[in-house]
Amino acid sequence: MTSCVDLSAESSDPHCISADTAAELLRELPWQRLAVLGDSVTAGVMDPLPGYRTRSFADRFTDALAATRPGFASVNLAAPHLLLDEIRHRQLGPALKFGPDVVMVSAGGNDAFRSFEPEELRTRLSALLGPLAESGAFVITIGLFDLARSGLVPPEHADGMARRFDALDRITADLTRTLEGVHVDTHHHPLAADPAIYAADRIHANARGHAAAFAAIATTLGRLLPSTAAT
Repeated sequence: MTSCVDLSAESSDPHCISADTAAELLRELPWQRLAVLGDSVTAGVMDPLPGYRTRSFADRFTDALAATRPGFASVNLAAPHLLLDEIRHRQLGPALKFGPDVVMVSAGGNDAFRSFEPEELRTRLSALLGPLAESGAFVITIGLFDLARSGLVPPEHADGMARRFDALDRITADLTRTLEGVHVDTHHHPLAADPAIYAADRIHANARGHAAAFAAIATTLGRLLPSTAAT
């Protein structure tokens, strides 16, 4: 049954995509088992926003794959507030046990709120993503929006935060390419620094942010993966 919830803003938003269109874009990809790992970003923390579905980008991605795949299975292991090492310790084992052929990961954001040494962060991220790729799963990583340049961060903290989150995005993208996966570059999305996509906590995205991130995910995968993701 079609929901009567008002989705007029989302349906007219040029940065969003309909569920049906996304499902068709992803239809030919060979995946049947999805595992989602990470922190609050992939766990789906958000504020609702009138005119948009209150559904995270990870849930939207799960829905889009399930729509055209009989027998599709998924698990979302993500949990808020976790650092990279905590994600690896708590989620890697269950993810490998589930046996995914594709994984979606957003990790390192909580580390980037602090000072970090880039090579150490790369090593910790590799310890999470490497075993997933070695298991045969296709690795998809998701960039973080550009909160530091949104005007929502106190000026005395914004520059340092921008440098750290830029570094996290570069490291994640480079490592994902090394593992022959795909990094979805939402860090440079046209809305990445728009304060209107953020929740009241000035950290997480609202429903529009999640809708826009999902559209970027679906279009990136639909454009790049038919040849590279085949098993």
